[in-house]
Amino acid sequence: MTTVARDPVTADPVPPPEKPAAGPSRHRYRAAVGFAFGAALLFAVAPLLLSDFRLSLLAKYLCVAMVAVGIGLAWGRGGMLALGQGVFFGLGGYAMAMHLKLADAGPGAMPDFMLLYGQLDELPLWWRPFASPWFALPATVLLPMAVAFVLGSLVFRRRVRGAYFAILSQALAAAMVILLIGQQGTTGGTNGLTDIQGFFGYDLDDPVNQRMVYFIIAGTLLALLALARHLMQSRYGELLVAVRDGEERVRFLGYDPATVKLVAYVVAAGMAGLAGALFVPAVGIISPALIGIVPSIEFVIGVAVGGRATLLGPVLGAVAVAWARTALSERFPGTWTYLQGLLFVVVVAFLPGGLASLIGLARRRDDGERPGLLRRLRRRAAEVSP
Repeated sequence: MTTVARDPVTADPVPPPEKPAAGPSRHRYRAAVGFAFGAALLFAVAPLLLSDFRLSLLAKYLCVAMVAVGIGLAWGRGGMLALGQGVFFGLGGYAMAMHLKLADAGPGAMPDFMLLYGQLDELPLWWRPFASPWFALPATVLLPMAVAFVLGSLVFRRRVRGAYFAILSQALAAAMVILLIGQQGTTGGTNGLTDIQGFFGYDLDDPVNQRMVYFIIAGTLLALLALARHLMQSRYGELLVAVRDGEERVRFLGYDPATVKLVAYVVAAGMAGLAGALFVPAVGIISPALIGIVPSIEFVIGVAVGGRATLLGPVLGAVAVAWARTALSERFPGTWTYLQGLLFVVVVAFLPGGLASLIGLARRRDDGERPGLLRRLRRRAAEVSP
């Protein structure tokens, strides 16, 4: 029989003491354990269990996950639906590919595709700085961030948001693809920059060097996750969420919402540029087909599936969607795009918080009972339906 504690004066039942909330030290401990588990999974388990081919595919997926981390910060925390991240991914990728092509060609020589097309007698002036790694490597991150800063300053100062911002970012991706295709003699046109053989003196055909590239990508992803977590847990992260939920209230408090959103947008662009730069040695190619409207939408779909408001949700969702795309496109090459769109619609309709929200649904109790998962999904569908 359960004994109920009562007040000694009024004899009223005394509620049980509330459990103390988890302090910052506990959150840091859990984060450290999570990062250690992720590092063990990426650096020990995956190389041990996967073949060289599968490991190279995983390296490609992790590059997509880097873009997803930035989208999770800008969209999940800041409410900016960026449908043009392929632009920044492409800027970083082309900056890296230009340097590697010049390195493969040798000092003073022109890349092979320029000689093939025969449209130029000498290396274009704007190609020449990329011959230096001291210029090319920073450009993979700083160039996308500079473009994002200019675009974001123009857009956010004019208080463009919502669907209008998404359309503008998507139009930017389409414009960049048209520009790259039209400059065939200097950008490779529809083929892009292909047949990249070396990576700072290392032969990319060697499986050992390919594993080295994978380890670099895995370590960079963990570093970006640590950076994103720091931003989300900081005062700036709280301010970014406040701008998302009530922009006018934040402006009334004396903060500039445009500046707050601009920082997240520029950081996300830098992450996408770094992902594009590492994508080039992992795959050996960068082309307009990898940076247009469709790839930009695929980035967003992965974030939505995983859970845009969480830290790991975008990463897991991006990897899962990229893996599904590879697996299903082999069996259903003509219908994968429709399956991908259907997946996005189902997640938005039934799980607006992504797959990460299933954990919260499983923990929540309604009226002292824990309803089944199917009933929860039906209730969520009823809430979002008109």
